[in-house]
Amino acid sequence: MSRALPLLAALWLLPPAANAEEAGFLGSLEAQQRPLLVQPLPPPPASLRTTLDESLSTPRHPAEIWAARQWQSAMEPSLARFVKDEALRGELLQRIYLEARLANLPPEMVLAVIQVESAFRADAVSSAGAVGLMQIMPFWIRELGLPADDLMDPWRNLRYGTTILAHYLAVERGDFTRALARYNGSLGQTWYPERVMRAWQRHWRPPGSGDRVTVQR
Repeated sequence: MSRALPLLAALWLLPPAANAEEAGFLGSLEAQQRPLLVQPLPPPPASLRTTLDESLSTPRHPAEIWAARQWQSAMEPSLARFVKDEALRGELLQRIYLEARLANLPPEMVLAVIQVESAFRADAVSSAGAVGLMQIMPFWIRELGLPADDLMDPWRNLRYGTTILAHYLAVERGDFTRALARYNGSLGQTWYPERVMRAWQRHWRPPGSGDRVTVQR
């Protein structure tokens, strides 16, 4: 999707690990004159913050609208286990689908990550201080957003989470196992990717889908 370009162009701003201790990793690389895995890009032509609003206001091809509705219908029964309100389920699925497409991620993976991270609780806070649906650490506000950003806002939280995960997937050249481990801060271990993949396969596979994603060891 062409609308993904402003989002992905901003990914160079992100550090390569999702924990507070490594927030200064880029600076240490520069000090040691070591090459960066992701080279800086020019500033994005459109604000990261307005990408979703633009996508919502831009007319979409009927085939894309149909595909989104089919996907939402397929995912709705599984999400009902976690979100009882029908209207909220519909809006959440719409937002997840759009954010995933903007970040070039499988929307089913985003659902699986949210299930593992917060069980779809927008007010979830971990013992380490990670917040919201996709359990974003507050230091990411400094790296990616504005001080006024509220990580309890589920739509803002989705924007952060999908952006971070897309960055790690790019760093790892499409390796879902390592990208998910980076997202969790457990690079080198497979327990977290395995949990996400199990959730993906058990709850978020569209009916009749033959595609499978395996965890590399």
